[in-house]
Amino acid sequence: MSIVVTGATGHLGRHVVEQLLEKVPAGEITAVVRDEAKAAGLAARGVRLAVADYNAPETFDGLFRAGDRVLLISGNEFDKGRVRQHQVVIDAAGAAGVALLAYTSAPGSLTAALADDHRATETALLASGLPYSLLRNGWYHENYTENLAPVLEHGAVVQAAGDGRVSSASRADYAAAAVAVLTGEGHENTTYELGGDEAWGFAEYAAELSRQTGREIGYTPVPVETLESILVGAGLPGPLAAVLAGVDASIEKGELVVSTGDLARLTGRPITPLAEAVAAALKG
Repeated sequence: MSIVVTGATGHLGRHVVEQLLEKVPAGEITAVVRDEAKAAGLAARGVRLAVADYNAPETFDGLFRAGDRVLLISGNEFDKGRVRQHQVVIDAAGAAGVALLAYTSAPGSLTAALADDHRATETALLASGLPYSLLRNGWYHENYTENLAPVLEHGAVVQAAGDGRVSSASRADYAAAAVAVLTGEGHENTTYELGGDEAWGFAEYAAELSRQTGREIGYTPVPVETLESILVGAGLPGPLAAVLAGVDASIEKGELVVSTGDLARLTGRPITPLAEAVAAALKG
């Protein structure tokens, strides 16, 4: 038996593997990667590497073994058919008879286009008959704290979310929840709605940035179409800009407020506050 993590060199995957190494022997972890060179450090620590690509189904043949616990981290290639990519993993896991397939999904309350692929993947996973765990990750602190340069340059947080609030958490928090499911017992056929302990609004976010930088930073709410144009102007492809702007519309409607407490229960600790994430980002 091993614990298999797809997308293991990605932003979330790296956190998951690092935290798994604190709980289980390295030889019990398989990191699925597209570029073996990017995972050389993991291999040096004893983690087994498997080179596979969501876009090449044959690379998953024989990758899983009966009894494996698998974390399917959702792909980030929005233009390549993510549901089809995820189906490749589900099919391979089903053929091998894995013990659990956990999937990083989106909150059940989210109606934005971003959630469509997640809902379709959940449907495919449930139809497979595999023991599953749906990890419905809320929004990430890093979606904002990793893009502070334009905010600091213009002295403004610009979003199309009105007075909406977000229950965000750090990647490390969501990774800890995944690790708890992968290493624990009794998580078969479960759904977890995951989010931070406290929801916040963008005016509060701007105030926190002002407090920590000593600069005057305000919140400028704009229409969804305006944000979409700003994102395109910043170099994002039109379809992706539309998806991200659509998330802001959902935030305004309260769809990214997650109040279940599932994340804190799974991790067994308080969730990283936004202020802490801001401080870490500013230190660089």
